[in-house]
Amino acid sequence: MAQQLLMPKATAVWLVDNTSLSFEQIADFCTLHHLEVKAIADGESAQGIKGLNPIMTGQLSREEIEAAEKDPNRKLKLAAPKVRVPEAKRKAPRYTPVSKRQDRPNAILWLVRNHPELKDSQISNLVGTTKNTIQQIRDRSHWNSANLQPMDPVTLGLCTQINLDLEVEKASRGIVRPEEIAEEERLLSASQTQNWDRSREDREEGELDAAAVFAKLSSMQSTDTDEDDGNQN
Repeated sequence: MAQQLLMPKATAVWLVDNTSLSFEQIADFCTLHHLEVKAIADGESAQGIKGLNPIMTGQLSREEIEAAEKDPNRKLKLAAPKVRVPEAKRKAPRYTPVSKRQDRPNAILWLVRNHPELKDSQISNLVGTTKNTIQQIRDRSHWNSANLQPMDPVTLGLCTQINLDLEVEKASRGIVRPEEIAEEERLLSASQTQNWDRSREDREEGELDAAAVFAKLSSMQSTDTDEDDGNQN
C-alpha cells in the first residue's frame, strides 16, 4: 500500500510559509496544482487553514527540504514511516478440508440433537456450514437425511472441544436447567409462607386435642361404672 501525505493542503501552507521551495516542488509533493500553490502564497486560497509541519509528523526530513531548496529540479520524497501498521486482514470464510466436508451433516445432526440450545449461527461457526443446510437437517429435508448418523464434530476434527464448550456456555446463559425447576417446585414461595393461616392450624390442633380429651374421659367413666356394678354384685 503506497504511503500518502497527511493533510496535503495544510502541509503546502506550511512549506510556502517556512521554506524557499518552488511552487512546482510543493505542488508535486502535496499532489496539488502549482497554480493552487501560487494562490496559497498570494493569500487567495487556503485562508484559515493552519499549516502542518511535515517534519513534526515524520513525513519529511529537514535534510530533504534543504537538499530540495538547493536543487530546484529535485523532488521531495516522503520519509519512511518509523512504525509500520499492518493492514487489517479480512476475515475469510472458515475453510474445511475437502476430506471432511462430507462429515459436516453428521456433525450438524449431532449438535442439533445434543445441544438444542445452540443457535444456527453458532453451529455454522463451529463446523463451517450454511444456515440453510442446518435448517434442512433440522426439518429432515436434507437430500441425505436417511443416511445421516450423528457424530461428534470434535472427534471428526471439525472444531475443538474448547470452541464447542465456549459456544455451549454462551447459548446456555439465562436458560433454567431441569434440576433447578424441580428444586423450585419442591420449595414453597415466600408469598406462600408469609400468608400461611397459622390460626387455622392452631384451631385444628385444638379441636383434635379436645376430642381426644373427651374420648378419654368417656372411656374412664365407663370403666368406673363397670367397676361399681361389679362391687354391688
